[in-house]
Amino acid sequence: MASTHTSLHYHLVFSTKHREPWLVPETRPRVHEYLGGTLRGMEGLAHAVGGTGDHVHVLAGLKASHRLADVMRELKSESSAWIRKELDWPGFAWQEGYGAFTLAASGIESARAYVLGQEKHHQTKTFQEEYREFLERGMVEFDEKWLW
Repeated sequence: MASTHTSLHYHLVFSTKHREPWLVPETRPRVHEYLGGTLRGMEGLAHAVGGTGDHVHVLAGLKASHRLADVMRELKSESSAWIRKELDWPGFAWQEGYGAFTLAASGIESARAYVLGQEKHHQTKTFQEEYREFLERGMVEFDEKWLW
């Protein structure tokens, strides 16, 4: 082949430090916009960004040249610095880890609806239940003592 073609889509999940509900409804859209813009600034694609007061979901399209750990480090560090300065929340921080789950291009629209419907979704399911399901569906081995 004369060129490289990829379809690399990720559902990224991460929460605020200690799962504190920093992301209040009034400022949440700005934080989500900033996360999407940061991803675009890294030449990624933000299909959707959503979440609740204590965690976010980012549906991202990445290039083959992206390294997931680097993308996540930059996404979290840039956004936390912006949040501390712009929103005047000096104590804000993201948790250390994250979840990253791949999906096929054919699943983007349903994942997009899921990401954008987080408020409604979490009326019936906790973040812990949701995240365990992601790990189990993704066949990710985990030890419960290291999750929270």
